[in-house]
Amino acid sequence: MTDMSSLHAGPHVLAFGSVTHVMAVINLSPESRNLHTIAPTPAAAMEIAHRHRDLGATIIDLGGQSSHYDNPTIDPAQELDRLLPVVAGLADKNFVVSVDTWKPEVAAACVKEGAVIINDTGGLIDRDMIEVVAANEVAAVMVYVEGKHPHDVGEIDYGPDKAKRTADVLEERIGRLATLGVDRLIIDPGIALNYRGDYARYTQLQLDVIRQSQALHDLGHPVLIPIPRKKEDHRAMAYITLALEYGADVIRVHDVEEACDLVRLFGRLP
Repeated sequence: MTDMSSLHAGPHVLAFGSVTHVMAVINLSPESRNLHTIAPTPAAAMEIAHRHRDLGATIIDLGGQSSHYDNPTIDPAQELDRLLPVVAGLADKNFVVSVDTWKPEVAAACVKEGAVIINDTGGLIDRDMIEVVAANEVAAVMVYVEGKHPHDVGEIDYGPDKAKRTADVLEERIGRLATLGVDRLIIDPGIALNYRGDYARYTQLQLDVIRQSQALHDLGHPVLIPIPRKKEDHRAMAYITLALEYGADVIRVHDVEEACDLVRLFGRLP
């Protein structure tokens, strides 16, 4: 079983145990529906990232491609135009930089500029993406997605024991990745991805997966709970609280100040 006490990501070491790391989202995609997370310029992104780190966030997650299925799929060159100046600037200031992408060419270019975590919303299935991770001293977030990537989704499977069934899928994938030299993994059950279908039913499924997340912890890798962005702020805070209560190793959040305060309240800041 993987040593859960720490995770190496490039030159950085993330310690785990009785702590929860806050992964702060900064969107470089103007199409994003989470308007308060959008940085219109690299300078603005740098300013936001410094503010998030001062609040207690340990990982900055950059996105140049909106993952909502209603938004356009942009080409890798455009995604990189958005990402690379910020990746390079943050890496130069010793930030732990994560890049949210399902495109291997985007991941490869960002790693060269200093990204140390690839947040693969394609589920770490694409062979080229696996090679990018295996060939570099980076960590990867393996996101569970019912489709090839977030723009290739329909209605999610609402069957019972969703966390356990998700864990079963990821367990097989973990074993295969280990044979390919990829073991610096963070597990994400994918409950913040947008699916077509019944929103209220999906909301309940998201809560159920957090409550049943021990099945994910049993896989032997740090567990990231992505906090779904809700129209009602108090609901987003409820998700954060639930994730902390159930021992999330990382929470990926849009509401960074509030999340850091709650992590501090729980005594779980690294």
